Amino acid sequence: MNRFEKAVYACMEPTARLLEQTTNPLHRAILLNFWRHVHLEGSGQFERITAPDMMADHPVYRVTWGARPAVIEGKAGVLGFYNSVGEAVLWNSDDLIAVADWGVADELTFHQIAPGAVLKTIGYPVDKDDAIYHVASRQAFLWPYDEQARLKGENLYEDKTSLVIEEIDPSEAITPKRVREIHLELLAKLEARFGPAFWVYRA
Repeated sequence: MNRFEKAVYACMEPTARLLEQTTNPLHRAILLNFWRHVHLEGSGQFERITAPDMMADHPVYRVTWGARPAVIEGKAGVLGFYNSVGEAVLWNSDDLIAVADWGVADELTFHQIAPGAVLKTIGYPVDKDDAIYHVASRQAFLWPYDEQARLKGENLYEDKTSLVIEEIDPSEAITPKRVREIHLELLAKLEARFGPAFWVYRA
């Protein structure tokens, strides 16, 4: 297992630690929704993310990656956004996460592995289209939730002063297929631990 596989396996450990310290039922439901969302996204199950028990009726996403900030509204738009990055390798680390009635605040290091040609379309300054790069930056994730602990949107703000881009050997790069396998494995463990519909808030 290389360093990138280990990082994907560990990406939700800060959320797990926060859940252990959280007793408020609404806050626990929000964290469990957040936790499940990450594994659904990582495994490519985007329709389940936008289901009525996971997401509010009209989500709004604000994404400031690279040089092209975007606002995405509505479930159709959100699905289009996820499908546009569906083959990317993405994960988070070094989280400073908190939960409140309004939702989740998480300052984290956001990582992606992608060919140079893909990164250029986002606006990242890379030299080689056919090289494989690991990109990382500190980002603030603000995810508002409604009173039913359903996601209302994502506000993703990148600290561009923290951006680090490294070319990596293709043999070291973790593939989208392997990332999906890891998230499916972790999702199964989550479901086994907390039971059916564990993310649904029951006031």
